[in-house]
Amino acid sequence: MKPRTRTELVPHTVDGKTRMVPVEIPVPAPPRDWDRAVLTGVTTIAALVVTASVIWSTASIGDLLTRVVIAPAAYGAAIVFDLVWIACMAVEWLSRYDEDSARLPRNAGHGALLVAMGAVAAHGWLAGYAVIGIVGAVVSGLAKGLWTVVLRHQTPQLDPRTREFLRQELADAGVTLAVMPVRRRVQRAQAMAEAERIALGPGPDADPDESGQGADGPDGEDAPSTSGPMTIKDAVRTALDSGISDPDRVLAYVRKVADANAKAETVATYIRRAKLAG
Repeated sequence: MKPRTRTELVPHTVDGKTRMVPVEIPVPAPPRDWDRAVLTGVTTIAALVVTASVIWSTASIGDLLTRVVIAPAAYGAAIVFDLVWIACMAVEWLSRYDEDSARLPRNAGHGALLVAMGAVAAHGWLAGYAVIGIVGAVVSGLAKGLWTVVLRHQTPQLDPRTREFLRQELADAGVTLAVMPVRRRVQRAQAMAEAERIALGPGPDADPDESGQGADGPDGEDAPSTSGPMTIKDAVRTALDSGISDPDRVLAYVRKVADANAKAETVATYIRRAKLAG
């Protein structure tokens, strides 16, 4: 092992003048973590066992299925038997902090394993080697059992209160994630409705001067805007998000909600930029 060092600044005096100079100081190596080394070795062994199990069961089940289908399809389907319980085992690991969530993938993995073992045993029985079929099926069971032991060793044992706390934390995070797309859909729907209303203009029976008053309020003050201030860029983006793609309709919408004197060239530029931005 290469010796470890760290750099420190130490005072060094020459001719009565002191400077801080870097010096390499050796650092003692930490003791070897044998627990981690053993766990790494066991995990490696488990991975090799699973690989051997997948090869064996795929070859066995694939040969069984070639009796009725072509070899590529047979072996492609055969590997599914092991991939299913391996994927369930991975999901079980991801749910290790929530026993309730881990129960479903664990049970599904056990079921998929039994199906794979049954298929391997059936191949041996049909080939006239029942004992070999049983032994081959046990290989998949040993691989799954070894991985179960490794995962259980690395799964923290949490008390019921801590598990409930973590469950509520995940529930709160899930609510936040669920609300985000709903808000986007609501805002998009509202923007589409507003853009459609403004683009179509008033109905045929609408009175352009319903109150009989001018643009000013009854006291001579300017009437407040119903849509609030909006820039040309924002108006273009709102129109595009609402499904209005015709440049003339976008221009009409911009002139209604943002700037009555907006130029067609300016609006066209913002449309191009919005489409490029995606």
